[in-house]
Order: sequence, then C-alpha cells, then structure tokens
Amino acid sequence: MAEALDTDKIKDWRSIITLIVFCLTNIIVLFPFHVPLYVPRWLSDKTLDGMSALRIIPHRKKQQRCNDKPNPFIRLNMPLNFITAPLIADLFLLAILAIGRQEVHDGTVGADNISPIDIMAFFLTLAYIAISIDASGLIRYLAFKVLQKGGDVGHRLFFYLYAFFFGLGSFIGNDPIILSGTAFLAYMTRVSSNIVHPRAWIHSQFAIANIASAILVSSNPTNLVLAGAFEIKFIVYTANMVVPVVATAIVIFPFLLYILFADTSLIPMSIEMHKLSEEAMRRKPVNPNIPNARGNAEEEEEANNEHGKQLSLEEIMNPFLDKGGAAFGAVIMATTLITLLALNAASNSGKEHPVFWVTLPAAFVMFCWDLTFGWLHRDDTRKIAAKGRREMELARAERSLRNSPKRAALDDTKQMQHRATGFSSESPVPGHCAKVGTSSDAADSRASTKMSQDCQTPISGSVLLEKEPFPKLPPPADTMTTCPGLTLTSSPTAMDEVRADGTDEEKGGSMIQTEKEPPRNLVSVTADIYRWLQETFPTVTVVVSHMPFPLVPFALSMFVLVQALVTKGWVPVFAYGWDHWVNKTGTVGAIGGMGFLSVILCNFAGTNIGTTILLSRVLQAWQEIHRVSGIPISERTFWASVYSMALGVNYGAFSTAFSASLAGLLWRDILRRKHIRVGSIEFARVNLPIIALAMVVGCTVLIGEVYLMRDNTPYDL
Repeated sequence: MAEALDTDKIKDWRSIITLIVFCLTNIIVLFPFHVPLYVPRWLSDKTLDGMSALRIIPHRKKQQRCNDKPNPFIRLNMPLNFITAPLIADLFLLAILAIGRQEVHDGTVGADNISPIDIMAFFLTLAYIAISIDASGLIRYLAFKVLQKGGDVGHRLFFYLYAFFFGLGSFIGNDPIILSGTAFLAYMTRVSSNIVHPRAWIHSQFAIANIASAILVSSNPTNLVLAGAFEIKFIVYTANMVVPVVATAIVIFPFLLYILFADTSLIPMSIEMHKLSEEAMRRKPVNPNIPNARGNAEEEEEANNEHGKQLSLEEIMNPFLDKGGAAFGAVIMATTLITLLALNAASNSGKEHPVFWVTLPAAFVMFCWDLTFGWLHRDDTRKIAAKGRREMELARAERSLRNSPKRAALDDTKQMQHRATGFSSESPVPGHCAKVGTSSDAADSRASTKMSQDCQTPISGSVLLEKEPFPKLPPPADTMTTCPGLTLTSSPTAMDEVRADGTDEEKGGSMIQTEKEPPRNLVSVTADIYRWLQETFPTVTVVVSHMPFPLVPFALSMFVLVQALVTKGWVPVFAYGWDHWVNKTGTVGAIGGMGFLSVILCNFAGTNIGTTILLSRVLQAWQEIHRVSGIPISERTFWASVYSMALGVNYGAFSTAFSASLAGLLWRDILRRKHIRVGSIEFARVNLPIIALAMVVGCTVLIGEVYLMRDNTPYDL
C-alpha cells in the first residue's frame, strides 16, 4: 500500500495531463457549450439518403436551390456537458495510456469499499418508487392541502410549505420534491395577485429540499458514496446527521422569512389568490400523466392573461390524485426503507449484501403495479388522450387559419370592398351576404358558398372544422362571398396547415386534395409506439421519462477520472495537504476546513457527486498515511471530517452554481418551462447568505456533537 502513497508519480507527463484533463472536465461541467463540427455536404446527403432508402428516417424531398453555390460543408453542434465531457476525458486518457484496465475496473465495478455500479443500481431503483409516488399526484395533493391549511396568511403559509418540503424531502429525497414542488410553487405564485416575484418561495424550497436530503442515506447518491466508502451503517449515519440538519432547518427559517425575504412583495402578510369558479371546482380532475389530457388548456395556460391564470389556478386547486397508486407507493417506500435500515443494522459491517438487493424487487413490484393499473384502464386513458389531441389539433388549425398571410390579405380586401359598397365591416347587414366582383384576386377568392348560405349566425373556424367532410368548391368565378364573422380561403398555405393538423378530406372534388401517404419508417414507427405507450401506460411512461438516467454515465465517468488521480499520485498529494491542515487546526479546523472545501468543490469538481467521490478518496488516502506511519487518527477528528463532508456535499447543492448538483440543473429547467428565469448571478446572490448560515449552523452543531459523543481514542484503521 505504500506504493499507492507515492507522490513522485506526479512528475510524470501523463500524471500532469491527467490533472489538467480533470480540471478542464470540471470547468466544462460548470460551463457547458457546443463544439461546431463541419461535415462535407456530399457525405451528409449520402448518409441521409441511405438512411431514407433504408426507411430509417422519413423520405427526403429534393429541394430547389438558388443560383448561389451552396456551402460545401454542413455545421453540426456537438454538446460538451456533464454527460459527454467526463466520457470524452476518460477516452482521451485511455488513448494516451494514462489510465488502463485497472482504473476503469476500479472506477466502475468498485474498489476500497466504493462500488459505483451497486450505488447506481440502488439509487435508480429507489428513484423509481419515489417518482412513481410523485406521478400518482400525492405530492401536489398534499401541497394543496397545506395551501388550504395555510389559508391566505402569508407567513403561516410560508412556514407550512417549508415544514412540508422538509419532512417529505427527508423521507423520499430531494428529486421528487423538486419535480412536483417547483411546478406547484410556480403555479401558486402566478395565480396570486400580490406575490410580485416567486424568488422567496422557489429558493427556499430548493434549499430546504437539499438540507433535508442529508438525513437519510437513501435520499441522495452522495450519501450512498460516503456511507459505502467508510462502511457506515445507515442508522448510524442518520443518528449522526439528524441533529445538525434539523438545527439548520430551524435556524434558516426565520432568517429566510424575516431577513433575506423580508419584503411584502415576496411574502405578503395576506396572500390574495384568484378565485376558482364553482364549476371548475366540481369538474373531475384529469390525470396529467395522460398525453394531451387537458386538451388545449396547457397551451392556453402559457398566456399571461386572466384565462391563463384561471387554468393555472385549476391545476393547483383541483389536483389529480390516484389514491390507489399513492397508497401503494407509500407502503412500498416505507417497507423498503425500514427493511434497508433493519438489514443494514443487523449486518456486521453494513455491506454483506448489496443494498439494491432490497430496492430492486421493491421497484419491480411498483413497476408491475403501474403497468397493471395502466392496462386495466387503457380504454379510458386512450379516449381521454384522443379527445385532447383532437382539441389541440382543432385549435392549432383555427389558429393557422387566423394567422395565415392569405387570410390577412383577404381581410384587408374585404374591408376595402365593404367601404366601396357602403357597408362597414364592423356593422354588416344582418342576415345578408355581400357578393363583390374581384377579378384581379380570383386566385385567392375561392371560398365556399355552401357554408355562406346561412350567415345570420357568425360561424367560427372550430365549428367548420368539426363538420366533415369539407364542402366542395363551386365552379371558378370572379366573385367572392363574404359573411359576417367568417372568411374562408382556398389558399395553399391555410388549407395545407389544416390538412397537416389532421382534418379529414373528402375524395373527389373536395377543397383539400388527398396526398399519397408516405411510406412508414423507423422514426414514425418509434413515434407511434411511444404514443401508444403514453396512452396505454401513462404512469410508467412518465416515471421512466423522469428517471435520472444521465446520472449513470456521469457518475461512472467521474469515478474513473478520480481513480486516475489516485493512481497518478494526485490524491495522495491532496491527502498529505489535508493531514498538515488537521495537524495545525485540530478537530475544529477539520470540521471547518472540510465543510468549506466540500461546498466550494461542489461548484468546481463535477457537482456534489464528483466532489464526494474525490474527497472520499482523499480521506481514504489520509487513513492510509496514518496506518503506514503508525500515528493514529483520533475517533473525534476522523468522524468530524466525514460528517462535515456529508453536510457540505448536501448543502453545497444550493451554493453558487446550478451545476453544483444535478438537482440544481433539474430545478432550473423546470422553472424555465414555467417561464420563470433564474439567472446565474441571481442564483449565486440569493444562495450565498443561505449556504453561509447553513454551514455555520450545521458545523457548529456538529462540533458540539463530536465533542459530546466522541473521544480522542485512536480510530480503528
């Protein structure tokens, strides 16, 4: 083992490149971007033509090009982000022989009590159960009940939501809280007339969700890495973390309410919510997991008007709840966690069997429940999806007709014609249609006279689209028929848009000529299969789409990168530096130094997961330094360092950068979809005082805890 502590390896050029690659990778994770790749046009065309001939992609239409010579190259953008950057870094190090089979094996299969594959399997299977509970509507329903309990008193509601997110986050982790809680708060703050900005609510929720995730090992993958690295039993981990975490949550609340967000435009004393009509309250809520379940409401909801706010209010005041799925999921989650704690506590070292042996069967049972429930209700969900899809298609067709350039031109022509004949477009003659000669615009004036025979009642585009088939065109004539509230054109633009939205055509002389259906291809078949799965198994499809699968390639690649630092001598260098710091500052310095270091590295070392991997290896090397030297580490100092790191990597998620955690990236994306923009500077500015106070409180309580519960006896290496 002494060879593993050899720091002379850092002088080798491959070792230097390894450190540079590691630093560059973390910078890219922090600031992702795209790299342009220029491909010869002929190669791109040949490849796409070949894929089209093999019916992998749709048939490619030959495009008419201008006289200008086309660019011989096509630009493709390759993303460099938290998924691709670590993987490319590993491949590069393999290419220059800086790492080999051993590093890849230890970074994926495992070494020194850290088993990445087992950790990923455990986290993904437990995440399925948690996200399935979220998909049942339980979190939104409970948040709605909290909203009712808090009433219109702003400070009381803020406290209730704060306590709710903390309690639930302790149980199921931060990801489900961010998935549903963030959307709920976005809707709630939008439909309130006197909450000017959602800053106080969304930042508080993000902070408390990550604080709560520090209590249970199962709540965060960082906790899994740490517990595995130092063979900590789950119940022991929770016993050491619960007091600092609860103390942090208690102290942070008044700081948020009375200091940081002490503004009535953020947290009003009395919250004025828009009222939901009795009809909307009585309406049966639809399952949001079913595609297009709300029809055109989702698109209308985006409009910043009274109607859009009413739809948002209905989303939170009349929430959907699958009672059976929620109850079953809660039982499965509780049983799984209790079984994990019991088996882990009963084992000698806490790792006789991989923990996913418990979570995998539980997730499979939950999956079978979701699958069976979807199949038994497939007829209902398919009808709801089909109805919603028709509503969206009709609304889009009507919008296309309304926004068509030809339609606008005809509206202008109609205005001039009405003025020329003495009629006003705003005051048409009731019960009459005006026939006006327009020889110059004959090509654009072929409207249906059949639909204009009864113009006493204005007809909307949606009504026309519901009547199938479309009326036949009359013989060409230099006339245009106009009716109050209705303008129809036979312009290719408008009619093509209607046809694209799925309106049926009538064969033989119909307004819209039937086009030959293109041959089936792999893309269209895949899209149809996915839509079928969405409509038949909506819960399973939604849960799988929300699973943190990107975590797997990212975490495994980061494990390999850190293992490269171990074998190239850099981790021992860091461990010697840490040892000097602890010798100078003692236990208090160990807690303060590790807490500060872990929070900072969350922002610059590949999120909090990458930080946990790196610092766990550093502390393991620190253990080895003392084992070789024969100078023991005290129990108090060692465990102070470990649990201070646990605080830092959980709290570090709400520090200065979104990429400090994958939860931060998810939180930002959800808010962006709800039209709430949180800039990087604002994120750092709001979170800096929160993370500073949280770490001071947590570390202070931890100091008192280790001095009360630990002594200076040598740590058993």
